[in-house]
Amino acid sequence: MSKQHLSRIKGQGITLSCPLCLINVQNGQEGWTMHSKSRKHALALQQAGVAEGTVEPQEGLTRGNIKHCDICRVSVPIRAWQRHEKGSKHRAREAFTKYKSVLAEVEKDKNGIVVGDGLDFGYVDPQSPTLQNDRRRVIEIKSAQPFCKSILLKATLATSLGATPQRPAFSVTVNAQERKISTRPLTVTISLDQITIGRYEDRVEFLFEDSQLKKQFIISRALRATVGNKAEHEALMPVTPYIPRPRATHRPIREVVEGVKPPALNAVPYIGRLPKAAVPSQLGALLAGSHPTKQTLDNVRSIYIPSVFNSNTYDRFFKHLLWVEECKMEQDLEHYDMLNAPLTKHDNYYYLKVPGLAEKRPSVLVGDRIFVQEQGATDGRWYEGHVHFVRQVEVGLRFHGSFTRYSEASRFHVRFKLNRIPLRRQHQALDTAFSEDRILFPDMSTVSLLPLRQFARMGISLYNSIIAGNAPQLQAITSIVSLPPGSPPFVVFGPPGTGKTVTVIEAILQILASNGQARILACAPSNSAADLIASRLRGKLNKNQLFRFYAPSRFKDQVPDELRDFTHTTADGHFSVPPMVRMKQFKVIVTTCVSASVMSGIGMPRGHFSHIFIDEAGQATEPETFVSIKMMADTNTNVVLSGDPKQLGPIIRSGIARELGLEQSYLERLMEREAYNLGICRGKSVVKLTKNFRSHGSILRFPNERFYDSELEQSAAPALINAYLNSPLLPAKKFPVIFHSVSGKDDREASSPSFFNIDEVLQIKAYVEKLKADRKFRTSDADIGVIAPYHAQVQKLRKSLLSVAEGIKVGSVEEFQGQERKVILLSTVRSSKEFVEYDLRHTLGFVANPRRFNVAVTRAQALLIVVGDPQVLGLDPLWRSFLNYIYLNGGWAGPDIPWDPKVDVDEAGGYDEAVRAAARLNMDELARRMESMALAEVEGDDDGVDRPWRDTE
Repeated sequence: MSKQHLSRIKGQGITLSCPLCLINVQNGQEGWTMHSKSRKHALALQQAGVAEGTVEPQEGLTRGNIKHCDICRVSVPIRAWQRHEKGSKHRAREAFTKYKSVLAEVEKDKNGIVVGDGLDFGYVDPQSPTLQNDRRRVIEIKSAQPFCKSILLKATLATSLGATPQRPAFSVTVNAQERKISTRPLTVTISLDQITIGRYEDRVEFLFEDSQLKKQFIISRALRATVGNKAEHEALMPVTPYIPRPRATHRPIREVVEGVKPPALNAVPYIGRLPKAAVPSQLGALLAGSHPTKQTLDNVRSIYIPSVFNSNTYDRFFKHLLWVEECKMEQDLEHYDMLNAPLTKHDNYYYLKVPGLAEKRPSVLVGDRIFVQEQGATDGRWYEGHVHFVRQVEVGLRFHGSFTRYSEASRFHVRFKLNRIPLRRQHQALDTAFSEDRILFPDMSTVSLLPLRQFARMGISLYNSIIAGNAPQLQAITSIVSLPPGSPPFVVFGPPGTGKTVTVIEAILQILASNGQARILACAPSNSAADLIASRLRGKLNKNQLFRFYAPSRFKDQVPDELRDFTHTTADGHFSVPPMVRMKQFKVIVTTCVSASVMSGIGMPRGHFSHIFIDEAGQATEPETFVSIKMMADTNTNVVLSGDPKQLGPIIRSGIARELGLEQSYLERLMEREAYNLGICRGKSVVKLTKNFRSHGSILRFPNERFYDSELEQSAAPALINAYLNSPLLPAKKFPVIFHSVSGKDDREASSPSFFNIDEVLQIKAYVEKLKADRKFRTSDADIGVIAPYHAQVQKLRKSLLSVAEGIKVGSVEEFQGQERKVILLSTVRSSKEFVEYDLRHTLGFVANPRRFNVAVTRAQALLIVVGDPQVLGLDPLWRSFLNYIYLNGGWAGPDIPWDPKVDVDEAGGYDEAVRAAARLNMDELARRMESMALAEVEGDDDGVDRPWRDTE
């Protein structure tokens, strides 16, 4: 089967048929795989005497009340046929089918004219010494008849024709003044004019005229070229073609033999039991059903989500969102389940190799559970293995003693089980009685009563003198310190590079200085963010004042050396907590948001902490944020949030949970309330930091205008941010932002759904090589960061850059939030030529998220280089505006911008439909050209009579 055929039958909704069983099979290749393994199919194979695996799927059948659409390759009930025929998808595919038919016609030799084959230039290395020769190819045109009456009128590239002409990557030269076609070849030279990395395709149309018949006709030939180093391309190519990973199908779990828990699970002396908080069976059944997502969403909303969101319904609302998310997490985890996996035994441990473990795909921690069942088992019994340690590519498990009956040669089905403890901690918090409106739903009535103090009148002596000249930071610190007990939450709105963490640290130290009884719980969504808080406080607080709590499952080598003295471990080396007497003496305790539950869990009384700080609050879900608040706050506790609602929010797997509000952080929800209006409440409930200490003004300008009301001020050291002005890399010497246009190809391989783009990898590598080679504008590995939105692209970039600059950090947008580099290179990856059936949400959904965009383009201090395909990026209004900004400031490199950058961007979007419409116009234009110059051929009338065949010699 062709690649095109294979790609079509993989799709959901495609109807195939079994020529043996004479039935239709839904859902493409996945449905066919299930059918081919069914008992009915096996019986049909046996009766027909056909070997298993030799029957190929066919097009769907029209049977009974079902009609098969050969164009869309789906089966449609006859009652819905007219609606299907009039639908936009059917009409688009019909137009595309017609276009392919016309294209096949123009590619045929005709009227005795023979045109040489289409030209594939193959790989053209822009660094090759033979580049001039590699860029030219010749097509021969001749007649197969000695008395040909045709002449070549012109040779034109298709990209310069049609409804939307473009600047071609090729050029055409006819190598003769006499253009009459004879048996002696007429040659035409095709030149590749575009020699920047990328893939280029076109079609040359040869227009002929038969002088005897006075008719014109077209013969077309395809052109393509890949600009780039062939060896590097081949090294990065997919090893195996992409095939969606089959989901492991398991027999039901009827019995679980419990395993041996690791000592780490008992390292913390919890009092009381953690609630099970199991997903309600009816909700689980609803989410596991086969209804379309929209219908399931509507059902969940109407049945489980309160119609009013207030302090009385708050807990119920978020508990159900957590359950919805849990079901999706469990479902997604099944993708990593393994079939026929071996286990190796050493002492009391069984070792299981887990593909993707190093990249946390899946993420496995000490204490997690993994179920195994021997291949071929039919009793429904599974063994629970607890994870005792995690290595680079394998985990160590311990099972029940009876598991020893299996031999070394045994193979097992493996199921990864979701670690529910973080979710149970959140449910535990939501079950508490704490429901103060001043925290949950603060309003103007409480905020208006707050004092607005000025720093100059407070008599504060700063720990960090750098803050002295920064009015917004001083106002934030003054406001936080002067908040009366029991105030509404205070928000430090910290855009990129504005010193948010510096402000928070200073505020904590000033609270301690002004109130000897103050006790502070400082939380953050991630361990890295919590470590940053603890590391900044470490220089001012000793180990009797500062405590950094880590979950017992964390390894010591994951903890910064400078924080080891601020932790507590058990005799066997697991992280834990000291006795309660000492816990109460610490002035500041730092932990992650979810691990903050340990304070209540070990019996620390509610109200012990005068302040709860939550840094990077925009990255946490609201239930995560409230683990500390709901379990430890009382009527006097003050809450301080810091973060940026315009940057990345929490990662939510369930589309239903996202739609219902779980993706909105508590910080973002507060910022939408009147009580946090920056105009009238600034200094009372919120302060926005505005001095940017990171980026050059040209890098900062676009996100500043789009996300921060142009309030950010360039305040970084000129020597740093001006470091690349006048660099030979810059198309505009005073504008340190580059967009390099690359017409590449996105690929996937094996069973990974993640995309990569070899052309962009090579372009990024070329920039890194130039940066490293420049002796005037010196750049070290530590100065460079490379961001890509897909894991597969990250892996390919790391592999390609290993020989050039192995010290460069390459990671996802999420990995770079909160970080900065002197130079940032961003690969956007997606590049597709299939404009007719464009799905913007799937094509750009990962890149065209405004928050992800904001984080990606605000990491650079002195130089930002973005590599991508403008044909794809320009479909999104935000990206189109950004590319216009770069182009109009002279920062464009590579093939030209494919639209007019001076035309205002329509923020409503619709550019994907405009591309589809333009593609349809171009297709129709080709058909019209063909019809207008068709040779005189009279079609025979078909009166429906069944005539006999005429005998021929």
